[in-house]
Amino acid sequence: MKLYDELAEWWPLFSAPENYAEEAAFFARVLAESGKPAPRTVLELGSGGGNNAFYFKSKFEMTLVDLSPQMLAISRKLNPECDHREGDMRTVNLGRTFDAVFVHDAIAYMTSAADLSAAIRTAYRHCRVGGVALFVPDCVRETFVAETKHGGHDGDDGRSLRYLMWVVDPDPTDTTYRTDFAILLRDNRGDTRVVHDSHIEGVFPRAEWIRLLCEAGFEPRALTDEWGREIFVAKRPH
Repeated sequence: MKLYDELAEWWPLFSAPENYAEEAAFFARVLAESGKPAPRTVLELGSGGGNNAFYFKSKFEMTLVDLSPQMLAISRKLNPECDHREGDMRTVNLGRTFDAVFVHDAIAYMTSAADLSAAIRTAYRHCRVGGVALFVPDCVRETFVAETKHGGHDGDDGRSLRYLMWVVDPDPTDTTYRTDFAILLRDNRGDTRVVHDSHIEGVFPRAEWIRLLCEAGFEPRALTDEWGREIFVAKRPH
């Protein structure tokens, strides 16, 4: 996916840290209220450009794992205090446990039940007994909505980015949908170019989420966040 590879240096103009303040505060509160005692160490799987960690790091000791070295480089600039590790959320093993595990919208790139199960088991493996994992998919099958959105930002360095996002589900009977981005980039000389980037993402019924979380050993519950998304809080009892 170009957005996390050749376009990674543009990420802060695609999705700026300031856009994450309210969400990060909500997620941090859920983690703090769900873990007893409140978590001190947090592992984020699929941490991307580090925008959630930018707010979490004042409350938790953060370890950030992402598959893209380019995105980790962006995050290191934003969050030099955090421990960054390159790895796939389906297979990574850091050899230690954390008070909490956080998985934001990168979970959408699990496009099969096997992938989703592997990511959930990774979270379980890294979650201490009595700890909690928080999964934040963009949607479950029951709440999926085809839509278009747009956004982008101007940078202090003279660069600008604008995008149009188009979300469709060509086959509602399978576990994937498609998100296409038309991304307009303007460099600091004023030259512009357009990039098309297409992402295949996963979507699963609520019951499948619960089943896979239980199979991994979690005690899960679903809740609706302040933006209407269905998210999953999963405790590790043993």
